Amino acid sequence: MRPADAQPKQLEPTPDGSTYVKPQEMEWKPTQFEGISIKVLYEDPAKGEMTCLLRWAPGARLPIHKHPEIEQTWVLERSFYDHEGIARAGEFAWRRPGSVHETRSDEGAVILAVYRKPNVFQKTRGFGPKAARSR
Repeated sequence: MRPADAQPKQLEPTPDGSTYVKPQEMEWKPTQFEGISIKVLYEDPAKGEMTCLLRWAPGARLPIHKHPEIEQTWVLERSFYDHEGIARAGEFAWRRPGSVHETRSDEGAVILAVYRKPNVFQKTRGFGPKAARSR
């Protein structure tokens, strides 16, 4: 134990502790869902964590699926909805662990989505680029 009057060690910035991502320079990649493309901003497959941008074409839909952990979504452009409501540009929605829903966008949308574990779909598992479907 250190004496009560001892000074804590001064914090120093961590070398390579920050990663800056430029989504505007990234290509949209197709997902396994028609009309929905993705830019993965952060992913740790071992932990099941992902932060991504999703671009929805008008009329796109995400089939019924379950969220094993919390899902957080900030709508950047236009809107998307499920059976409980609609989220428009500038609005935020989150889903409780274990929740099940189907999501649609009539006018198209761009959203920022944060996942703690991959979604579970009836016939497929996870959400990501087609090339990363090996989960």
